[in-house]
Amino acid sequence: MNYKILLLNILIYSFSWGCFSQYEFSGNIDLQNWEGEIYLSIVQDYRKISGIYPEQIINKTSPDEFGYFKFSGNNLSLKNNIYRIHIDSCPEEVKGIAHFTGRCLNSKEVLFIANNTDTIALPITFDQEIFCTVSSNNEKSSAFIKIDSLKEVMSFDFGSYRSQANWDLNAKKWFKKFKEYGQQLDEPLAELYTYAFLSDRTTDIYTYYLKDLNTTDYYKQLLSRLKETYPEESYTKQYENEISADYYLINEPKESSWSTWHYILIVLLLLSLLANAYLLYTKEKKHTSSQSIANTPLTNQEQKILDLILDNKTNKEIASEIFVSVSTVKTHINSIYKKLHVSSRDQVKSLHKTA
Repeated sequence: MNYKILLLNILIYSFSWGCFSQYEFSGNIDLQNWEGEIYLSIVQDYRKISGIYPEQIINKTSPDEFGYFKFSGNNLSLKNNIYRIHIDSCPEEVKGIAHFTGRCLNSKEVLFIANNTDTIALPITFDQEIFCTVSSNNEKSSAFIKIDSLKEVMSFDFGSYRSQANWDLNAKKWFKKFKEYGQQLDEPLAELYTYAFLSDRTTDIYTYYLKDLNTTDYYKQLLSRLKETYPEESYTKQYENEISADYYLINEPKESSWSTWHYILIVLLLLSLLANAYLLYTKEKKHTSSQSIANTPLTNQEQKILDLILDNKTNKEIASEIFVSVSTVKTHINSIYKKLHVSSRDQVKSLHKTA
């Protein structure tokens, strides 16, 4: 056989397979309990992972007389994405109101992971339950159903005994279990499903999620896995933005109750107290000095000499003015010093100024 022809045939076959590969999502519903159209949606916002959102719907169909339905085509991504199939039995005239918040009591849904090459079947169970089983050639398609089973067991553990001790114990256990299980599935989209549940701000476990975020590297590692597997998908950017915001929340610098203005006011108050204390001290010293001079028992001659000292007279000038010897003036001055508790002319003058 000509190898060139063989190679050409292989290339043609591969190209043909790539062009004609398509998905097929089929199932059955119980027509006695459910009626209406069935919708296929692609979920690109994992905060809207459960519910009815018209903007997510990409196809719809009606079941046949036996309850069988099928979606098929080749317009999906070759990469895994999150899809939802739901049946909605709300009457047309109330659909807009009933679906306003994304919640509808008259609906049943199933979430799964799939790509453009997957074949998925949603059979009815023996007890006529629909959308409870996912059978697929993609082993990751049923990850959400497995995680939902874990959620039910978790809810039982939390509800078995309502106490703070039981809550703390179970929170630690289940956060660890969910993270480990998500990693075992080897599918970041499955981990996003558990993350969306654990980090839901409307639930009581959100506070524990913030603690867990601050003590483990799991959430950073999940971001790395998402960037590696789904670098261009909206899930990755959404997750990156959310954990960045949550990291900022738990590490945001706490503002001190004492602002800069508080410290400025304290300093000004202290300066004011010190100034008042100094003024009181000066005033008291002047008062004490005044009393000291006034109460000092100087003789008439000593008082005359004191006045002349304050007039800046020398000993010789004082002796000439009061007609005594210089030695006598010195004797009187020594006596004045002792009575005023000073030792120099300058101290006498200073004492007189403060008085």
